[in-house]
Amino acid sequence: LQTMSGNEDEWLALKPQEPSPSQCCGSGCKPCIYDVYEKELARWERAKANQDKSLLMEKKEQSNNSELNPDTFTAFNISSVEQLTEDTYQYKFELPGNSSLRLSLGQHIVLRGEVNGLEVQRAYTPISPGNAEGYFEVLVKCYEAGLMSQYIKTWKKGDTVFWRGPFGGFPYRPNKHGELLMLASGTGLAPMLPILQSITDDEEDETFVTLVGCFRTFEKIYLKPLLQDLSRYWNIKIFYVLSQETSLEKIPWSYQENTYTGHLNEDLMKTIINSCRRKPFVLICGSSAFSEDMSRYLKAAGIEENSCFVF
Repeated sequence: LQTMSGNEDEWLALKPQEPSPSQCCGSGCKPCIYDVYEKELARWERAKANQDKSLLMEKKEQSNNSELNPDTFTAFNISSVEQLTEDTYQYKFELPGNSSLRLSLGQHIVLRGEVNGLEVQRAYTPISPGNAEGYFEVLVKCYEAGLMSQYIKTWKKGDTVFWRGPFGGFPYRPNKHGELLMLASGTGLAPMLPILQSITDDEEDETFVTLVGCFRTFEKIYLKPLLQDLSRYWNIKIFYVLSQETSLEKIPWSYQENTYTGHLNEDLMKTIINSCRRKPFVLICGSSAFSEDMSRYLKAAGIEENSCFVF
């Protein structure tokens, strides 16, 4: 009986997890994360019925041709690792020759990892421009108890990891919106960067952008040199909201004018919206709690739901 129970537990541990609604981007991805789940669940049921775990190996279908594919995982080599803060890293991956991922703006890709025999998958948005040639870059925050974080922490230059995609994305068109208001918490900055860079690289795109980056402290702001460069463009404004800072005195003077301490609350939201040069279309990326708070504050400030997009 103990053996049977143990065997049942092993199979349950291998059973694919049904995606939560928040994991579906709602952009009509083919295959959708739910399509992939149904396919993997059918494999698991077939393998369990036959008591043959080797049938699950189909689930790890993968390619080594460095062509990103939404159906199968493709191998990519890590070309550099840069630690940005105590828990956040920037990883650069090689692409053969001058090839490009050709991502649409804000699209994410899915990483597959294995920890203690358990397969885990997480979505990340490359921060490099979608047309970057020969490489792509991903921003990753590692969590102490995170399963995927345990896997990522082992990465080093030259390692091979597997990605699938792309999925989702924001359907951006130059000059469609008078102004974009980007609300990003921590690594929620990732999908905003390719959109920002697309606007600054296009001389005919006159969209105004106000980016609000929410971080705990000044030291935890990612990619400061890149953000400072972007803020010098005539149509880009960048604000920082630092939840654990109590004073601006120790922050460099070049940041002080556009930095707030405390949390991004309803009053500050109204102040930022009033500083926008045109009525903004809002992009939000962060935790589910952050997105819910931002949506509530925006509603109080008179921004309609159809004027918002949540990554």
